Amino acid sequence: MFLATDPSIQAPTMAELTQLAQPDSWLANYGDYLTVGVRIVVILVLAGLLRAILGRVITRLVKHVVDSREKLGNSTFGKLAGGNGTPAAARRQARAGTLGSVLRNLASIVIYGVAIVMVLSEVGISIGPILASAGVLGLAIGFGAQGLVQDFLAGMFILVEDQYGVGDVVDVGEAVGTVEEVGLRVTKIRDLNGGLWHVRNGQILRVGNMSQDWANAVVDIPLAATVDVREASAVLAEASGTYSEVASAPEELLEPPTVNGVVSITNGVLTIRVIAKTRPGSQWAQGRELLAHLKQALDTHNIELARPVMTSPQG
Repeated sequence: MFLATDPSIQAPTMAELTQLAQPDSWLANYGDYLTVGVRIVVILVLAGLLRAILGRVITRLVKHVVDSREKLGNSTFGKLAGGNGTPAAARRQARAGTLGSVLRNLASIVIYGVAIVMVLSEVGISIGPILASAGVLGLAIGFGAQGLVQDFLAGMFILVEDQYGVGDVVDVGEAVGTVEEVGLRVTKIRDLNGGLWHVRNGQILRVGNMSQDWANAVVDIPLAATVDVREASAVLAEASGTYSEVASAPEELLEPPTVNGVVSITNGVLTIRVIAKTRPGSQWAQGRELLAHLKQALDTHNIELARPVMTSPQG
C-alpha cells in the first residue's frame, strides 16, 4: 500500500528481481568475502590443531625424560644415592612440569604469531612493513636485552640438566645457602643468616650442590700430639662401628662411618678424620651427632684432646 501511494519509491522491475535471484550474481558480489572468511577459519583451525599436536608431543617427550630419570633412580646407584625417595620423584615431576609449560608457551607464541600474520595477509593488510618493523624491534631487543636472553637460556639448562632444585643446599659463589625458588631468570637462595639472595642465572658460572645423590659427613678429631695414633684410631673405629645403633636417624646413613686416618699434625695438634656417607641434606646433622658420639668414646678411654696453645705477650 505504501509503495503504491509514495511516488518517491519505485518498485523494482522484473529484470532487476530476476538478476538478484540468480546465485551467480550473489557470489559475484560476496564471493570474495566468503573466500577470505573461509581461509581465515582454516588458518585458525590449523593453528589450533598444530598447537594441540605439539602440546601432546612436548608432554610425551618430557614424560619420557622423567621416566628415564626414574629408571635411573630405581637402579642400584639410584637406591644408594637416595634416588628412589618420594622427594626426588616429586622434584623430577615439578621440573618436568616447568619445562613442559615453558616449551608449550613458546610453541603457542610461534604458532599463533604466524597465524596472525597470515590472517592479516588474507584481509589485505601488507605484512612487509610489519615484518620489517618486527625484525628491527627484535634486533633492538636482542642487543638491549642480551643479559635477559642469557639468563633465560641458563635457566633452561639448569632445569634440563637438573643442576639444583628447590630445597638443595648450593654454593654458587658469593651466595651459599638453601634454594627457595628456581626461575627462568633468577634463582633465590636463603643463606645461613636468613638473607635472601637473588642470583641471575646467567651469572652462575659454577654450582656446588651439597644435596644431590649422596653426601659425606666429615668429622675431624683434634687430639694431642702425644696421643698414641694406633690406640686412638682403634677407639674411633670401634665407636664408628656402633654409631648406627645409637644414631637418632640411622636410615640416613648409607654406609657405616670409617676412619680415614691422620690428616694433619700442626702446632701440637694431631687431627684424625672420620667420614660417614649419608643421604643428601643430612650430612650436617649426622656429622654433629657423630662428633658427640666419638667425643664420648674418647673420654671413656681417657684419650686426650688437643688443647689450645696460649702464648704470653712479649714485652
